Amino acid sequence: MRILIVTPAAPGSRHGNRATALRWARHLRALGHETRVALEWDGRDCELLIALHARRSHAAMHAWKAAHPRRPLVLVLTGTDLYRDIRSDADARASLRLADRMVVLQPKGLEELSAAQRAKTSVIFQSVRAVRRQTPPRSYFLVSVIGHLREEKDPFRAALALARLPQAAIRVVQLGQAMSPEMGRQARALMRAEPRYRWLGELDHAGAMRWLARSHVMVISSRMEGGAHVVSEAIATGVPVIASAIPGNIGLLGERYQGYYPFADEAALAAQLARAQADPAWLAALETALKARSHEIDPLAERAAIARLITDLTRSSEARSN
Repeated sequence: MRILIVTPAAPGSRHGNRATALRWARHLRALGHETRVALEWDGRDCELLIALHARRSHAAMHAWKAAHPRRPLVLVLTGTDLYRDIRSDADARASLRLADRMVVLQPKGLEELSAAQRAKTSVIFQSVRAVRRQTPPRSYFLVSVIGHLREEKDPFRAALALARLPQAAIRVVQLGQAMSPEMGRQARALMRAEPRYRWLGELDHAGAMRWLARSHVMVISSRMEGGAHVVSEAIATGVPVIASAIPGNIGLLGERYQGYYPFADEAALAAQLARAQADPAWLAALETALKARSHEIDPLAERAAIARLITDLTRSSEARSN
């Protein structure tokens, strides 16, 4: 098939939507499909449109369906779709109606949809190629925080938690682009106030993975996530995760995972970090829990799930034509 993937994330950006679009394109090409990635539908002929982001890709979805009402349309739902936009934005809700099939990136995303919407939705986990775990520092406990600095990520919670661990040999290294001048100012102010905190800005993917691979733990402190790719990367690398107890994180790590803390509660986060540093058996239990989920983020599993989705769409399209 000729397939177009539409994502609002620009070429060269390291936003999760762009990474998802490019990874899906690689899988689709490996399955034999001619696949392009673009910011919007440009009117060029194709047989299937895959859109990421219900609100921001709505115009492309609407134009595509107006021109090709019988051709299939897939919508991949992001965290801001599931946990904000579809509750209040008319374009996002209209995109749910336009889509022939939808995809969520972790199973708890289904809970945000109606029964009718769930019936046309698949769960496809984001895949990661394993990175070799490196030996963590011996003289201090290294915590990595990886993701762009924006409000939805609650990005400074780990840095703030250090104030509740005044004697601990813990260092927090934060990677990611400041998405506003204010976020950059806050990061620099925190570095001046807390010498155990460093903000390194945006690194390339290989550089970020080197920091992750040598961390004792990774913290993901987000307010909302559709299914954070960096959590899958931590699973693949075997780095324990301390996570805000939000649906997007629970959907990836499991209901029984022990490394959660209540969102925005730095006292509880500090307690989890202190336990991770002081209790090797507990830290090992987190690693074991991650290994039990590693099959979900295998690249071949993601490719097989995408192949099933395309097969189902093809059959449904042929049935409509007949």
